[in-house]
Amino acid sequence: MSDVVAALLLALAAENAELREHLASAQDMHVETAIDAGKMHALVEAMRTERDAWREEVERLQTWLTRMA
Repeated sequence: MSDVVAALLLALAAENAELREHLASAQDMHVETAIDAGKMHALVEAMRTERDAWREEVERLQTWLTRMA
């Protein structure tokens, strides 16, 4: 194997290793983002549930006030 081919293979191996590191980092960030998105979804659902409960309470009180008038 010539020195040029060996140098090219070494450069390709080094670039491949660097790209693998970048891929691993991107995959970690993707997983973290997915976890955060899941938590945010759960929070939004909880807020919607609370909002719906308050709306029901408002309707109940409006009905009660209408009957009292």
